[in-house]
Amino acid sequence: MIGIFLDIETNGLNPFKHKVLEIAFCLIDVETGKELDSYTSMVYQPKSIWNSSDKESLKINGLSFQEVEKGQSEENVKNDILYCFKKHGIQRGKSVFICQNPSFDRPFFAQIIEPEEQERLLWPYHWLDLASMHWSRALERNKHCKGDLPWELGLSKDKIAKAYKLDSEETPHRAINGVHHLIECYRAVVGFNSSHHRS
Repeated sequence: MIGIFLDIETNGLNPFKHKVLEIAFCLIDVETGKELDSYTSMVYQPKSIWNSSDKESLKINGLSFQEVEKGQSEENVKNDILYCFKKHGIQRGKSVFICQNPSFDRPFFAQIIEPEEQERLLWPYHWLDLASMHWSRALERNKHCKGDLPWELGLSKDKIAKAYKLDSEETPHRAINGVHHLIECYRAVVGFNSSHHRS
């Protein structure tokens, strides 16, 4: 099974108004933890889109228009992803998306590759979120040793990292750093076969 660990940086929170500025993912064999491939790209957006940016979102990712202006077109990014997924046989039943917050990432990913095309290619429609994995683990631990409850620990990726004594994600947030931090948190919360975290 291949995990598509994915992170996206945008110029706001509304996928009907805002756009993808940066996208990154790593393909990981979730049984062994082996990295099979990785991808990261800035995504070009015109000045008109940039001008509609939410300033708080730009503070978080630290991106500038000069960087975005040099990004690849959405079409080129789409073709890169199509090539990579085809190369590794990405299909439902054999792979799954893993994000910190799929309710955010999934609609923005659909700006690059439309849902109809994802369906035609039989890509996975399961988008798993780290927060739910952490929630389940924290409740299980609480049953056995009365540890903190998930809502007491917090559900942001940095709060999850802190609960497992990991560093916070580097700031400003960039997509590939977010992916690497996501994998590190997943390793601690769920684990890969040889590195399964038990407590």
